[in-house]
Amino acid sequence: MSRLVKKSPSLCTDLPLDNTDICNKLRLLKQLLGSCCGPTGRLKQVHNNIGGHVVTSSTSSVLLPAISSSQPLINLIKSSILNHVSRFSDCGLFAAILCLSLIEEPKQSGLRRNVAIRVNKHLLGLCISYLQQEDCACKVMLDFCSSQNLITLARSVISSKPACVLTEAGAFHISKLAVQAFLLTVPCNSQRETVRLGRIVTLSVEGHSVLNSAVFPGLLLEMSDVFHLKMAENLHSNPLRMVLFSASLAGDLSEIGDGIIEVHPGVNTDSQILDQLLELGKHVVKDEVKLFVCQKVIHPVLQQYLRSHGVIVIERVGIALMEPLTQLTGAQPVATVHTTIPARAYGTVGGLSIKQFGSKTMLHLQAAGESSICTMILCHRNDTMLNELKVVCQQTEHVLRLTLREPSALLGGGCTEAHLAAYVRCKSVNEVRETVSALGCSQTEYLLCMEGFCRSLESVAAALQHDGGHSLIDLTHAHHWTLPADVMKEHMEDSSGFCGCGVFKSCPNRKWTHLNTKYQQFSPAPASKDASVQPRVLDSFTAKLNALQVAVETANLVLDVRYVIQDTN
Repeated sequence: MSRLVKKSPSLCTDLPLDNTDICNKLRLLKQLLGSCCGPTGRLKQVHNNIGGHVVTSSTSSVLLPAISSSQPLINLIKSSILNHVSRFSDCGLFAAILCLSLIEEPKQSGLRRNVAIRVNKHLLGLCISYLQQEDCACKVMLDFCSSQNLITLARSVISSKPACVLTEAGAFHISKLAVQAFLLTVPCNSQRETVRLGRIVTLSVEGHSVLNSAVFPGLLLEMSDVFHLKMAENLHSNPLRMVLFSASLAGDLSEIGDGIIEVHPGVNTDSQILDQLLELGKHVVKDEVKLFVCQKVIHPVLQQYLRSHGVIVIERVGIALMEPLTQLTGAQPVATVHTTIPARAYGTVGGLSIKQFGSKTMLHLQAAGESSICTMILCHRNDTMLNELKVVCQQTEHVLRLTLREPSALLGGGCTEAHLAAYVRCKSVNEVRETVSALGCSQTEYLLCMEGFCRSLESVAAALQHDGGHSLIDLTHAHHWTLPADVMKEHMEDSSGFCGCGVFKSCPNRKWTHLNTKYQQFSPAPASKDASVQPRVLDSFTAKLNALQVAVETANLVLDVRYVIQDTN
């Protein structure tokens, strides 16, 4: 009998944001995530203190689950950011850094937290209203007649993940493949009322150059039995009937289901099950099936029988490929071996061919008609880089899909954040009297909180700089500029030459000031309508807009916490 231990009382922390230890942990999390931002962000290696798998990444969707904390406020912020990333796949670091900065600001400026919450909510509405305007100066409309902006958007996501270790050529190649694969998943001539997007199946090949990566319409299935696969070369041009099984065909009794099985004395169950499998094989051969696919294992005798009759057999495809196979071929997965296969369950494959990638031999299944299923083969030198690249390509696919709902993007490279900060300053100062009466605070409190909000936005832009340089804002268009450490501000026109998003070029009459410093408020001038000037860095409009909301709302929630109660048992 185990000993009974007296239950310990719960630990209650009053005003957690006044606790030095908690504030230090929040500041450390902000520094950690801030150092991961952008193409030159620093990688992080995360592991527990007893060994195990080591995570190497700078991606919020990988880092945050790997970071464990006993502090409820940190876990609350983590959960909020990860929920955003699971829905939008991008701007997780933006949301986290902005949220943590907004939490710090009231304490640094001595503001009442209830005032900060009300002002933050008002300024969030101001930002969202501006970003949703058609004439928003940091918004770019996407034209699906040209792939240029789509490739720029994809490249911005991919190049911001340094753990992929991509050269300029490699990043551009993967960006083009991501856009190509995305476009292949969009149906061209769908007659249905509801358009259903297809799927991108991603396969990894380790030990080869990134430039060997490729995209293929249809599905590629890895094959272990190369000898029997060679007969597929003679079938590549003919439409083929196929059947797809989700039930195991290994001959196990466990696949029959739960319950009591009555067996008569002297009956050989293995022989009877094998006879039933062979009857199944005779049935599919009679129905002129040429491709036999099973999610699980197929009995060797059944495999041999089918192959002897010219049927290509593929087993162990896994549950992840069942839906793409159904969409590609029109086959309905058969879940039992105890009934006759109905005619409607059969599917059709347009053709078969063999593809070779290093040591892997793959069978290429092409659709008989129009299909929105494609396969992306990703190559890289080692497993760590390959895993990061696979995650990034999946995120890129999601970001590109978001453009179908909202065909627009925001200027990247910190320019949207700097521009928003200048806009909020100008708008707030011009409407300060009407706003403070509605919010029930003093003008001084409102302006202090507004400055903290703008500094938080600018801190996200400044987090893109990791090499000892300086972050500037121009006093005309309010874009973000990076100044190398060895260049004076007066000689900036002789240095890099372009703002963060690449729309504007430095010139002698342009004026700059450092980010997070006071400057005379001004109304940012819109960019020119010259179609030949295209941004070099773009962010997802939908993802960043939601990330902005998540950051402010989570910060307000944390600022509103009065007590933290932890059960220590």
